[in-house]
Amino acid sequence: MRIVYQDSLKGITPVQLQGFFETWLNRPSPETHWEVLKNSGHVVLAIDEETNRVVGFITAISDGVLSAYIPFLEVLRPYQGRGIGSELMRRMLRKLEGLYMVDLLCDPELESFYRRFGMSPAFGMMVRNYERQAGR
Repeated sequence: MRIVYQDSLKGITPVQLQGFFETWLNRPSPETHWEVLKNSGHVVLAIDEETNRVVGFITAISDGVLSAYIPFLEVLRPYQGRGIGSELMRRMLRKLEGLYMVDLLCDPELESFYRRFGMSPAFGMMVRNYERQAGR
């Protein structure tokens, strides 16, 4: 298995985005996932060269001046534990280097993962419209 990384959707179709959002009650379709990637300010994809399948991704939304938010980082379950998520995070943080703030929300059990990249816990607020979880 050889994983390659790219920071665009060039050559990527929704068919290559199967299996993500596994734990979500209302999973976005691969077509909706593709639209999320297309409309993100920054994206990095991990692709299994043997299968030509996207096996991980990270997105960021940024004003390009002071701030960015990382809404998604996901690696397909069979590919977890191989450093793919860490590499996606490193590549995204390089893209966002120099900004005043880079924020994300995560569950407490993931804090130790993000601490490795210099992030620290913070308090925040959120709204979740679960009936729209699969997209509009």
